[in-house]
Amino acid sequence: MSDQEILKINPYLFNLITMFSSSAWCQLGKMQSPVNGKIEKDLKGAQVTIDMLIMLRDKTKGNLTEKEEEMLSSSISNLQINYADEIAKNQNQDFKIEGTNTKDKFNA
Repeated sequence: MSDQEILKINPYLFNLITMFSSSAWCQLGKMQSPVNGKIEKDLKGAQVTIDMLIMLRDKTKGNLTEKEEEMLSSSISNLQINYADEIAKNQNQDFKIEGTNTKDKFNA
């Protein structure tokens, strides 16, 4: 995003979207936590944070500039795609663990 495009975004809104987005990226395990420097996953927390961004988009509909809408929608889309990817990874890991355990039980 260029400097001129950033000027078309309310700085408070910019900071709010950035704050929620950064929090969600940390909760998805895609970024280090600024608090402890660790990468940790909290998918339920990520879901709540993404839902808060969606609520913000819905409640501000018609009151944002084009660039503000674009930034908010883009942030939500990117987070949703990565959230779905993390959920799919977890489901595959659970399946592999269950499948391995089941196979071992039958071979024992």
